[in-house]
Amino acid sequence: MDDVTAAKRGRRLDPDPRVRAAIVSAATKVIRAEGVRSLSVAQVLTRAELGTRAFYRHFDSKDELVAAVFLDMAREESARLKRRMSAAADPVAAVVAWIDGRLDLAFEDGIKSDLREMSLEAQSQMFAAPEVIGPAYAEMMTPLVEQLERGVQIGCFVGVDPAAGALSVQGALWARVERQWATGDCDRDDVRRSVLQFCLRGLGVASESIDAIVRR
Repeated sequence: MDDVTAAKRGRRLDPDPRVRAAIVSAATKVIRAEGVRSLSVAQVLTRAELGTRAFYRHFDSKDELVAAVFLDMAREESARLKRRMSAAADPVAAVVAWIDGRLDLAFEDGIKSDLREMSLEAQSQMFAAPEVIGPAYAEMMTPLVEQLERGVQIGCFVGVDPAAGALSVQGALWARVERQWATGDCDRDDVRRSVLQFCLRGLGVASESIDAIVRR
């Protein structure tokens, strides 16, 4: 029996949440510093001061670990967005709050410095390994999809498929976030106005309502 097979059999033991957290934390630090392509199981275990058996008690592969890293990050981001959306009076206001929250990635130093590199890595993995990043992406989009579903039900949004609408909103917003990261010369109010007008119009919100929202 080789060492890897023996180590994998260690998964028969109950996983330890503290050990799992240590592995994910070590992997997160490696990804932030060097990117997903540089990540190796050996590198993570050295940083976490753990052995191969500990790794295979919690993960079947490096890809599963990468997926866990991005899913944990997405859960934190989803919770942050939900807190921002919680005071919204209706689904339209909640969508605006979601957009404002995501714009923080480009314009708020305390947030962009922490999430920028990980967000860029996640975006690159959407094309290289969609099966790895898919669950994290879905987690982050869930608050937006829920509000679009609610808005369709009560008539705030017209002719909208919630899942497709959420992707359109994210796509329009992300293009502006990446531009700000690349150039640093964008004005947040201008970006916000442009994104809101494009997205809310696409969701079927009346022009006069959009104008009022943008002015606020």
